[in-house]
Amino acid sequence: MKILNFGSLNYDYTYSVDHIVAPGETQSTHEMNTYCGGKGLNQSIAIARAGAEVYHAGQVGEDGAELIKLMADSGVKTDYVKTIAGRSGHTIIQVDKNAENCILLFGGANMAQTREYVDEVLSHFEKGDIILLQNEINELDYIIDQAYAKGMKVVLNPSPFNERLDSCDMRKIAVFLMNEVEGWQLTGKKEPSEILEASREKFPDAEIVLTLGSQGSKYMVDGKVYDQCCYNDGKVDTTAAGDTFTGYFLAGMIEGLSVEERMKLAAKAASIACSRAGAAPSIPTRDEVLI
Repeated sequence: MKILNFGSLNYDYTYSVDHIVAPGETQSTHEMNTYCGGKGLNQSIAIARAGAEVYHAGQVGEDGAELIKLMADSGVKTDYVKTIAGRSGHTIIQVDKNAENCILLFGGANMAQTREYVDEVLSHFEKGDIILLQNEINELDYIIDQAYAKGMKVVLNPSPFNERLDSCDMRKIAVFLMNEVEGWQLTGKKEPSEILEASREKFPDAEIVLTLGSQGSKYMVDGKVYDQCCYNDGKVDTTAAGDTFTGYFLAGMIEGLSVEERMKLAAKAASIACSRAGAAPSIPTRDEVLI
């Protein structure tokens, strides 16, 4: 069984601010840093640092060499990453004094993938392999359809949640990994228990992982709900916390850990990511999590 992460690769321009900028407001920043990121890249690095083998597919622009190098150095297999003309995707991230963030996303090369490229990548995978997806790339609906047709297990982090997801056949998703905002957008419900119940009614065959920030996380499989506490004490930057949780959760799944073990592992890894600045640089190694 192999893991393919077909996802975004971005440069993150991160600004430390007193508070998230309001409409019409100009605010000086305390600090500015550039990091490698993108939900796809972050999640691949998290899977690799958790000790699992992961292949990444996605596109970068002519400025993307650093993104590929970081993934390779982190243990991600980059055989299927493609470089095209133009610029890589990037984000502008505000992180406030409470470690909360808001993100402005430019798609760049992430939004220029072709179906021919998708078909070429998927030709290297087979029934039973896992494909992890997010909504920061184009042709997402096509990738879901083709992966499902091959018998791959489709795992979706529906972020950012927007109209592009309307064309995706969500009945083909085996595992949803989402936070409470995305859960509300998917189901129209705001209480965690209601989100899980509505998700079960809409997608009875899917597993649901719901992350709740400081309230921990919940995992529903076969109608049973497992609860996991949050381990974080002092937040610095929550940017890659969800991606870290996702990566470690899937690594635990591949490893054959019990539900309780993989939830605990993912929660501990996410808490460490929250305690560090940046996206990819904040993701811990397996040894750090197990200390």
